[in-house]
Amino acid sequence: MTALLARGVRRTFEAELAPVRALRGVDLRVDPGEFAALMGPSGCGKSTLLNIFAGLDRADEGEVVVDGLVVSGRDENWLARFRRHHVGIVFQFFNLLEGVSALDNIALPAILGGMRRRAAESRARDLLDLLGLGDRTEQVPSVLSGGQRQRLAIARALVNEPAVLLADEPTGALDSEGGAEILELFRRLHGEGQTILMVTHSADVAAGASRVVRMRDGRIDGDDEAVRSASVPAADAFVTEDQAT
Repeated sequence: MTALLARGVRRTFEAELAPVRALRGVDLRVDPGEFAALMGPSGCGKSTLLNIFAGLDRADEGEVVVDGLVVSGRDENWLARFRRHHVGIVFQFFNLLEGVSALDNIALPAILGGMRRRAAESRARDLLDLLGLGDRTEQVPSVLSGGQRQRLAIARALVNEPAVLLADEPTGALDSEGGAEILELFRRLHGEGQTILMVTHSADVAAGASRVVRMRDGRIDGDDEAVRSASVPAADAFVTEDQAT
């Protein structure tokens, strides 16, 4: 099963002076277990593509498949269920709940996903221990360092055991030491089988991934691996809508 697949994806945003063609027919495939970096300058479309994979934005044209599910054309309720169970999202500026403990920042998404509170809190504690935050359970994000907050955000993204971890500039708000710490964590998660797609504008950060895909002007501009077929498998290879819950 393909972890991530985009075929002929286009996205245009209306702007005051002229439409902005963010994606101009993108074809991309990421297989299960890969750690791929999507690299390119600001404005090249990489974050737009990540948001489309996450179900946070919609393609104007093309096909999008995530974890065997056809994402294109779904309604908001379906996309909300999809995000809870199939993808974990890590943002540049953490997007944590301020004033809420580290434990609850992780446990709440699991509870919303249908997990009982006791199980969710147990899962949250396991992740805090795994990511070196076991002694920060009751602390709120504002007292944590940037690197600790990003590790907390990654724990939150992993709580529902997503098939794919999507990270948008996860080191962008960190100093060099914090950035290296997050990259090492991603490499460890990748070594345990986690599929990761990471957006970055930095060649140094991208070098930490096992595959680097370059974007420019809304198109894929290069791939450090052999040329891949981005063809969509037969329709019966995909999971039905009912199975996205």
